Amino acid sequence: MSETSNATSQKIPVTVLTGYLGAGKTTLLNRILTENHGKRYAVIVNEFGEIGIDNDLVIGADEEVFEMNNGCVCCTVRGDLIRIMDGLVKRRGKFDAIIVETTGLADPAPVAQTFFIDEDVGGAARLDAVVTVADAKWLADRLKDAPEAKNQIAFADVILLNKADLVEPADLDRVEGLIRSINPYAKVHRTSRCAVPLDQVLDRNAFDLSRILDIEPDFLEEGHHHHHDDEMQSVSAKIDGPVDPEKFMPWISTLTQVQGPDILRCKGIVAFPDEPQRFVFQGVHQILDGDLQGPWKDDEARVSRVVFIGRKLDPQAIRAGFLDCAA
Repeated sequence: MSETSNATSQKIPVTVLTGYLGAGKTTLLNRILTENHGKRYAVIVNEFGEIGIDNDLVIGADEEVFEMNNGCVCCTVRGDLIRIMDGLVKRRGKFDAIIVETTGLADPAPVAQTFFIDEDVGGAARLDAVVTVADAKWLADRLKDAPEAKNQIAFADVILLNKADLVEPADLDRVEGLIRSINPYAKVHRTSRCAVPLDQVLDRNAFDLSRILDIEPDFLEEGHHHHHDDEMQSVSAKIDGPVDPEKFMPWISTLTQVQGPDILRCKGIVAFPDEPQRFVFQGVHQILDGDLQGPWKDDEARVSRVVFIGRKLDPQAIRAGFLDCAA
């Protein structure tokens, strides 16, 4: 194992649990805390408002619950999250993983960004996955009137389409179609009362793109992105071979700096010439993180692929810029 992958594997995995008000986040959290899996979790609950209620709804297992209060989910929450994470990092070994439950009104971006912005947090913990719980009955309405609900779907690595038992099959298909149009690559599970095997939610290592490619091998293929409302887009591109790091690094850096506010998520796996390991990157707005992760397999085509999800993106310019990076 390389030093980089070794360092990554020793970081504390963090699952960000998000979803609009009433979708079932606390139900999922309680399921995680009470099932017999032999793991210990530290839980961070992000409350909105002066009086914390979620904390009291979370079953008091052996886990400790830390509250981030009055979360206007930007600077205050980030400061709170960094403070709590710093405290948890000092006590590593007392728990196996961390779960951050955001308020239903939260855009998950600032929470996710914390793991890239703060060196201490990023050095000790890794964002394992953003898990979004969606209410099958009301999601279509929320996508029209609540931008946060749309961001929660766009940001997710795993989506629980919950309360599926309350919706007719045809309506369920329609809602899942809406989810796919915003986020074509998240793994979607249809659930009732958030009943899902926990290994589908926790320790997904979803930021290692190979995991997503296992689930959906063609998810970064040309033509695999869906056209949907003009607001949220998914743009993907691939090169059948390596990219020149001297071109690729400045390109991806400039693109995310210039268009960062409009890029909700970006991910990619690229090959560099004569480099046995895959370069995996991910980003949240202007924040980019990338590293050599895991070797290319002997029988694996060294295809370089990228995907961007956001608003007001120029697909032609992004694809042309990426193709210009070919080695």
